[in-house]
Amino acid sequence: MMIKILADEVASQIAAGEVVERPASVVKELLENAIDAGASRITIRVENAGKKMIEVADNGTGISNDDLPLAIARHATSKLVTANDLFHIRTLGFRGEALASIGSVSRMTILSKNSKCETGGRIVVEGGKLVSREPVGSAAGTIVRVEDLFYNTPARLKFLKRDHTEKQQIDGLVTRYALAYPEKAFHLIQDGNAVLQSTGNGNRREILAQLYGVDMARQLLEVIFEEEGLKIRGFISPISINRSNRKDITFFINGRWIQDAALNTALIKAYQTYLMVGRYPLAVLFIELEPEEVDVNVHPAKAEVRFKQPDLIFTSVQRAVKRALVAYSPVPQLAPASWKVIGQEDVQQLSWQESSFTWDNQQENDIQRPTSAQTVNTVQGLSGAIPILRLIGQIGATYLVAEGPDGLYLIDQHAAHERILYEKLTGSREAISSQILLEPVVMQLPPQSAGVLKEHLDVINRIGFEVREFGVNTFRLTAVPEIFIRNDPRLAIRSVIEDFEEDETPLQGMIEERTIARICKRMAVKGGTVLSVEEQQTLIRDLENCLSPRTCPHGRPTMIHLSVDLLERQFGRRGARSSSF
Repeated sequence: MMIKILADEVASQIAAGEVVERPASVVKELLENAIDAGASRITIRVENAGKKMIEVADNGTGISNDDLPLAIARHATSKLVTANDLFHIRTLGFRGEALASIGSVSRMTILSKNSKCETGGRIVVEGGKLVSREPVGSAAGTIVRVEDLFYNTPARLKFLKRDHTEKQQIDGLVTRYALAYPEKAFHLIQDGNAVLQSTGNGNRREILAQLYGVDMARQLLEVIFEEEGLKIRGFISPISINRSNRKDITFFINGRWIQDAALNTALIKAYQTYLMVGRYPLAVLFIELEPEEVDVNVHPAKAEVRFKQPDLIFTSVQRAVKRALVAYSPVPQLAPASWKVIGQEDVQQLSWQESSFTWDNQQENDIQRPTSAQTVNTVQGLSGAIPILRLIGQIGATYLVAEGPDGLYLIDQHAAHERILYEKLTGSREAISSQILLEPVVMQLPPQSAGVLKEHLDVINRIGFEVREFGVNTFRLTAVPEIFIRNDPRLAIRSVIEDFEEDETPLQGMIEERTIARICKRMAVKGGTVLSVEEQQTLIRDLENCLSPRTCPHGRPTMIHLSVDLLERQFGRRGARSSSF
């Protein structure tokens, strides 16, 4: 087979694949160019998740009409001159590939005017080829309009995710840069709807309030660390605010958003012993160090870097986060008047004192204890009815013990309550009644989370909630189902928009049922909650009336059955050899 030199058009499209992976990649490259140009105001318009149109306008220094053709040439840049400059990079862009790569897989129009020139210029590029060029009058700055992305590479277009997913990627990207550059005003518009708008007043906490709401923004802990030429600034969440995934952990190195597994590990290790396994903090950290200490020329997308002293960066991040956690953790104070000597009689009564189950103070994370298949006889026919049970009591503030005609039943109170709530919401929807809140709850969400909630509003409102849009990424909750009236309704809403830690395979493809099951899991009584005798009995009676009482909506068993026959064999009452139990 003969070796041939690839045509310029093919080579450009191959190179573009390394830089332009999806619409969010285009937004990222154009945003970074605008920031490097010194813009103080950046507007991003997106249509059809970026596949139809992406437009980024800024008021930066702009490009002169004479330099416009060079701007779309490969490896043409104003930010590097010699190879030695690669070790002193202080700009976000430097490779000179972004505009050339974008232009090779789209129809791109650039309108720009340098602040020192009297007139501007406009060029049109299709598939990497310059179609037209003309001088125009315009304000200082640059507008780059990208249309029909991947029109000439249908395979790449075919493998894009759903529009909702692509929109989320763009929302998350612009949000991160708004946090990294609070002194710049960002305005993101998706399909004509304003998604994000920052004032550019330099206040990061104000932007955090737009993303996560005022209450959460106020609770975030500020990180201030400086040592050996290294600065770390930003915000982390207190241990009371956590997530089931790492997606809310963001790092910037010298103003550049990066993805680094080692930095994530350093942050998570700082939270060890504070958060339960499988829970992760929120964090937005900005690391500043000398350009010579970091190599950003690792990948064309510039999302990965290499550190000259990785161990120093790792330990510094860990120490900075740990120091902030300790500094903001108040030492509990106990007034001497409340001290009390507890006697033996008090100890006996202590476990039953204040045992009334208060729905208001449920913890968000339930306690799950593994069971051994070798030591228990699990229930057969998990969807069948259960007999009438007689309550015996509660163990470990997590399990109910009940006696049935065929043996002993151990009931997981959290899984059982999940099933009860689920069937109340799905089995008789016409009878679901709502309770109007005395004070409406206003929730402000990150742009990507707001998009998820919008998709589920019909389901949420159909089961007794009343949630309406109340501004940009803001929602107003005015009513909740009566069965949730003693819970914090915000927990139910957040269960819909957050990534879920439970295996949802049994509800695969069932959007409405999966949404209701998520809400029920979050609102159900948690393991570790002491129930009164009346509440235990009510839970068992309600479970007996369920159509599928033996599993929670996600498929976990609600109970374990120890038959009389098993008990007799374990105690050697039928001549069976005794085995460990």
